[in-house]
Amino acid sequence: MKKSFKMIDLDCANCAAKMETAIKKIDGVKNASVSFMTQKMTIEADDDRFDEIVKEAVKVCKKVEPDCEIVIK
Repeated sequence: MKKSFKMIDLDCANCAAKMETAIKKIDGVKNASVSFMTQKMTIEADDDRFDEIVKEAVKVCKKVEPDCEIVIK
């Protein structure tokens, strides 16, 4: 499964790169990208664990940039 999420208050490209690297290390993630320019995070991961992986990705992002919000619908 592949899904994109809107990010709010992602402040710098360096933080986006750190988030992307950390998300790619999560077990079950096939690919991930975090774009500072478009303020979007895209995750491609195992279907059966997708929701769990997204929650883990949000935690990782909060560690890098606590003010950043990720819109999960």
